[in-house]
Amino acid sequence: MNYFRSYIKPYLVYFILGPLGLIMEVAGDIALPLLIADVINSGVMKKDVRHIVFDLIAMMLVILVGGIGGTLGSYWSSKASMSAGSAIRRDLFSKIQNFSFSNIDEFSTGSLITRLTNDITQIQNIIMMALRLVLRSPIMLLAAVIISFSINAKLAVIILVIIPILSAIIVVILKISFPRFDEMQRKLDKLNSTIQEGLVNIRVIKSFVRDDFERVRFDKANNKLKDKTIFAMKINLMSQPIMNLAMHLTTIAVIWFGGNMIIEGTMKVGDLTAFISYVAQIQMSLTMLSRVFLNGSRAVSSFKRIDQVLRCKVDLTDEEAAKKEKQVERGTIEFKHVNYKYYKRRKQWILEDISFKIESGETVGIIGPTGSGKSTLVSLIPRLYDVDEGEILVDGVNVKDYSLFNLRESVGVVLQKNILFSGTIMENMYWGNPEADDKEVCGACRSAQAHSFVTQFPEGYDTVLGQGGVNVSGGQKQRLCIARALLKNPNILILDDSTSAVDMTTEAKIREEFAVRLKNATKIIIAQRITSVYDADKIIVIDDGKIVGMGKHEELLKNCTTYYDIYDSQMNQEVNA
Repeated sequence: MNYFRSYIKPYLVYFILGPLGLIMEVAGDIALPLLIADVINSGVMKKDVRHIVFDLIAMMLVILVGGIGGTLGSYWSSKASMSAGSAIRRDLFSKIQNFSFSNIDEFSTGSLITRLTNDITQIQNIIMMALRLVLRSPIMLLAAVIISFSINAKLAVIILVIIPILSAIIVVILKISFPRFDEMQRKLDKLNSTIQEGLVNIRVIKSFVRDDFERVRFDKANNKLKDKTIFAMKINLMSQPIMNLAMHLTTIAVIWFGGNMIIEGTMKVGDLTAFISYVAQIQMSLTMLSRVFLNGSRAVSSFKRIDQVLRCKVDLTDEEAAKKEKQVERGTIEFKHVNYKYYKRRKQWILEDISFKIESGETVGIIGPTGSGKSTLVSLIPRLYDVDEGEILVDGVNVKDYSLFNLRESVGVVLQKNILFSGTIMENMYWGNPEADDKEVCGACRSAQAHSFVTQFPEGYDTVLGQGGVNVSGGQKQRLCIARALLKNPNILILDDSTSAVDMTTEAKIREEFAVRLKNATKIIIAQRITSVYDADKIIVIDDGKIVGMGKHEELLKNCTTYYDIYDSQMNQEVNA
């Protein structure tokens, strides 16, 4: 709740004005039956036209004031709920942006999307409902009960009997509904994950003709959500008929006993009319309170899920960095007995006893079988993950002592999975350097061998890319991602198998550009093809998370069995081809 209070404070004025405006509306609702009773008792029954006119004018004023108060109260309540919800969503998104990869692995993408959208919407709804009804309903309930007793105490005993019964029903319904709503939100997470996977991978699905399978998978997730929603809503739907039945029976009892009192002359017609109106207000108050509590039980589930993300401890920060102001100048990299594993409870290391040093300006190739830990190794340099044992030094300083911004600003990374964003090619290039001019962008694209195909598009650099760059080929996407990284002019450039879809001639030209454009930068190239790294200053061979060889191409052919096996298999493939 401390988190929630922090979101109320900036909008406290709206949180106060909203209920106050609605209290004005309640005052009008409470006063109106009394005026109606006075019209009947003192005006109609006595045929006093002047009294009737006076009461009608008073009723119009009450309705006007109540209407203005209700309108303003609803506006301020909406303003408060939407503003608080927007602030929560902003902070939640900001928190997710600060997550390390390990933190992100704790939540599915679909779950995070649900928390950012549906869960916050539930909280906005309950804030709106609470501001409009939490004060209004009890005040109306209490006032209606008191006035009912003032009208006729004997008749009001009926109300005292029914209120505890209805309150008990509400408590039972709440106790049953809460866990059901929690389960419903989890099924919504699963459905969102299924939808996201289906949309992102639609081309793979169609290429493998797996449309039917995906429909079955979607229907399964959708039906589970439907079943859990119906299961959760059953108890919710039952509450209204039960409340209505109880209050209708109360109304019948009031009319029966009140009618007898009128016949006996102990009660006026206008008083019975007002009494019935107050019974209706009591019913309305209890109904509104039950809705608040029922929706509140669902919102509590959503609030807990949001709180789970907001309270999640980011395990990779620069709060304890000793040299936050320091920037990377040369790009020298040194691994000292580094051990790392994704799942800390497992005994086996993903990377074990990794030690090597790369001097500034060197080109280093990293090669090894699939799953040997190559991508994990380079992810440790910009601190996408933190080492478990040992240390990594950049320019002689532990990477943990840099600020995350300064460290990552000096590293250009082209990941194994190339990502382009929706927008123009030029807008994607600005990710590398937001202040780059057209000349710099074109220069980076020329170095990445992308300028030639970009200029062939009718709109050139203003060509709009689809989500993920779906309207360019794999090789074109890789070259655009390389150009984007070059625009950073990094001290350290990491290419994680980022030329796999590029032909060898183009790849050779890209490497030549690296030698000129990034002469003083440290370049790390992860590759599957030996031709991509054979001319590197140093080649590191990794197998099963360990360094099994290090040196130049010729040395490794003689001294490293793993490297020779890779070389031999690739050369045989070329000969057979």
